[in-house]
Parts: sequence; structure tokens; C-alpha cells
Amino acid sequence: MPSLKPEFLNALRYSNDDLATLRRLGECRGKQQLYVKQRPQALEQLRKGALIESTDASNRLEGITAPPDRMKALVEQTAEPQNRSEQEIAGYREALELIHQSGPDMQVTTNVIRQLHQRIFQYMPQDGGRWKSVDNKIVERDETGAEVRVRFEAMSAVATPHAMEDLVVDYGRAIDDGEDSMIVIPLFVLDFLCIHPFRDGNGRVSRLLNLMLLYHAGYEVGRYISLERLFEQSSQSYYETLEKSSQGWHQSRHDVMPWLTYCWGTLIRAYGEFEQRVGKVDAGRGSKSERVRAAIGRKVAPFGIADIEREVPDVSRETVRNVLREMKKDGRVKTTGRGRGSKWELIG
Repeated sequence: MPSLKPEFLNALRYSNDDLATLRRLGECRGKQQLYVKQRPQALEQLRKGALIESTDASNRLEGITAPPDRMKALVEQTAEPQNRSEQEIAGYREALELIHQSGPDMQVTTNVIRQLHQRIFQYMPQDGGRWKSVDNKIVERDETGAEVRVRFEAMSAVATPHAMEDLVVDYGRAIDDGEDSMIVIPLFVLDFLCIHPFRDGNGRVSRLLNLMLLYHAGYEVGRYISLERLFEQSSQSYYETLEKSSQGWHQSRHDVMPWLTYCWGTLIRAYGEFEQRVGKVDAGRGSKSERVRAAIGRKVAPFGIADIEREVPDVSRETVRNVLREMKKDGRVKTTGRGRGSKWELIG
């Protein structure tokens, strides 16, 4: 039984730690909105870096690589793909860009899923976007690419189209029933990977779908921090928890908690890095002045320099004074009084 069936979801039980983790994720989503509103320039730098990291890491998880200079050129679209690996990288980059641009508005349908697969393979000789025509399996390979063992026997090819339609319906029902998106999204990805609907590219499509569904739920950290890179950095845990939670899937005896816990931890790690890196970027040239201007813009009553210093304690008094002088020159603030008793006020 797939994980998103109502009877399976209703039977799940969560510990106090699990519930605390879900609350923490909700808090992370709330903080994210403050950064988006207050520090757009810093976030734009992160967005560009995450696009390259995500394209590189998601392909690297599948053994698809390219030299760093070629990877950057392919992602920035300043070079055409020259071999099979580069064709797959260029295709993933375009699919990822589609998610970043339109993900929040894309519907969860089998046609959309097939469209993402087609995008990945658009530079390849074979057609993308088609369900598998032969049975496949999830295998573990060594460094030479040789098969070591079978991790999981996927859904049969003949049953795949119906299973994918069911998965989409089950997802929509779970969301409509008010199930926590942080439970539904990882389980959707787990079921997708257990079905393994395509001959190739299932892992990459699953990571694109994960990002798209996170956008639907308001979790936008994947736009700025590469979730794919975090998956790659913890690839052993990624594959181990996926294997643990897929055992018994066909018989509805699988334990989804290893996979859920791993996905939650990865997202929390992403938000931690997000806050850290926004802070680092924000400390760059010119950003302190921008933060002072933002603090001034929030004042609705006359204020003193000390009031601004309390909001941006790492900024020097001289920087605050310089910003106020510039804003006064531009006619955006005015001052009354002199010396320590002087007050500033926004105009208009």
C-alpha cells in the first residue's frame, strides 16, 4: 500500500521529538519571509549560487559529472553541451529553472511529472516523458558502475500508469484533508521512488518534485540553498534511509520514519545554512548601509541615532550618521534640535 493512502496515514504515530521538529520547520518557514522582504539583494546572490550547486549535485548523485568550468558555463547557458553527461546536465538545469520560475503555480499531475522528465532528456537522442516499458529495479553499484546488489524491486511497468494516477490523487486528498505538508511531501517522494515510473532519471525527477511541492507549501529555502547539495553531502544517509523505508512497501509493512526523519533534518539544515549565509552575504560591501536605511524606514515616530544603533548593533555610529546625512540630502528625512537631543523624522 502506498504511503499516502488514508488508512496508512491514519495509522502513523509520532513522538514528541517528531512533533517538535514539525513545529520547528514551521518556524523556519516564518523566518524565511522576513529575509525575503528585508534582504532581497543578498538573496539574489544566493539564488545564483544555488542554481549551479543544485544542477551539479543532483546529477553527481547519479554519477553524471563535468569539470567545474564546464558546469558553470552550462548552467549559465554560455556553452552548448558537448557529450552525453553535458546533455543531461543542461537538461536538468532547464527543468530546475522551470521549477524555480513556475513551481508554485504548477499542478501536481502526471502530465507535469512527465513534462519534467522530458525536460531533463530534451538534449538526448531518446525521448523523455514516457513511462517505463520494461520492469526496472533500484540497484547499488560500485565505483566502476557494476551492480553490487538490488536495493528494491520497483512497481511493474504494466502497473505504473495506474499507480502514478493513484499517487497524484492520494497526494491531493492528503493535502485537502489537512495533513501536514512536511509529512505528505516526503511520503509523495518515497512513493514516487518506489514506483520508479521511468526507465532512467527517477532520482532527478524526484528531487525536482520535492522542490516544487515545497514551494506549494511555502518552503522556499531551496531557491537559495541547494537541497540537492545537502542530499549529496549526506548521500549515504540518503540511500540508507530510502532503502529502510521502502522495505515492505509492496505489502504495506514499510516504516516511513527513517525517511521522514532524514528529510526533516535535511530541510532544517538548509534553513540553518540559509540564515548563516544570508548573514555572511549581508555583511558585504554596502549591505550595512542598506540595513540602516531599512531600520530608519520602519520608524513611525521621531527617533535618535541610538534608536537605530539598537536595531543594527554591528554597524558603527559613523555609518549611521553617513546614511542619515545622505537621506537628508535626498529629502527623505529631516532633523530637529541639536547635539545629543536631536531627533530625526521620515518625510512623507
